[in-house]
Amino acid sequence: MTYTTDVPRAEFAEITTEGGRAPRRRAPRRKTINTVIWFVVLLAFTAIVLYPLVWLLFSTFKPSSEFGQNPGLLPENPTIDNYVKVVEGIGGTPLWQFFANSLFIAVMAVIGTLISSALAAYAFARIKFRGVGVLFAAMIGTLLLPFHVIIIPQYILFNKLELVDTYWPLILPKFLATEAFFVFLIVQFIRNIPRDMDEAARIDGAGHLRIFFSIIVPLIKPALITSAIFTFIWTWNDFLGPLLYVNSPEKYPLPIALRLYNDATSTSDYGATVAVSFLALLPILIFFIVFQRFLVEGVATQGLKG
Repeated sequence: MTYTTDVPRAEFAEITTEGGRAPRRRAPRRKTINTVIWFVVLLAFTAIVLYPLVWLLFSTFKPSSEFGQNPGLLPENPTIDNYVKVVEGIGGTPLWQFFANSLFIAVMAVIGTLISSALAAYAFARIKFRGVGVLFAAMIGTLLLPFHVIIIPQYILFNKLELVDTYWPLILPKFLATEAFFVFLIVQFIRNIPRDMDEAARIDGAGHLRIFFSIIVPLIKPALITSAIFTFIWTWNDFLGPLLYVNSPEKYPLPIALRLYNDATSTSDYGATVAVSFLALLPILIFFIVFQRFLVEGVATQGLKG
């Protein structure tokens, strides 16, 4: 049975409100104010973080004469001559050659780090052998060892092997699991994987390699992507390593090529330097934007137990 009434909805709302039987709900203003405040604060922090990048972008259109005289954001006499100079190259070497050198070193470093670190991490996490605890502790201890301590003996070693002025000193250590941070990161991921999966595969006749490639690798993909991102960024921005081992200008990566635009004994071309710096930053931004969701996934799954 249904009942109808001729009282309009608006009047009915007023009647029930006055009677105190069904008070009308109002949107919480405090929550809206807090949201606005947080939005303004985050917007301010975003502006502070992005300002150097925006300044770098606009500075690429400044002529060299404005540097030191125009500290503002916008150029007074915008020009694209900086990009023209950069594209032409320097010292007889085109810009694309420097990009190709940096890309080759970074890609090979990523491949070597992922392969060697994943295999070493699987050995530490799944294979029981004598001295595994001591070796793992020694590997973690290398994180406390500054890079400057091993520069001289490492250079002497590669010099005796006649590998100076080649990319081998920059690439070969990546294939030898020398990045203890990534080994430790992948070990933590593998330890979170239940051993029951390994035992089930071993019952079916799978060995260590089959278990590693068929079970472990697909499950540690977030850790591998995270390692790839950091390895690419660190290798792309590396200055000291190529400065020590690479002597030929045609083999220079981008960080060393930037030095060619600034000469302490003559006039420095600041406009071209800023333009090259901005172009060198683009691959890192693109690489990070493409793979950032895997980085977030890796951080999110790090605390999950299997």
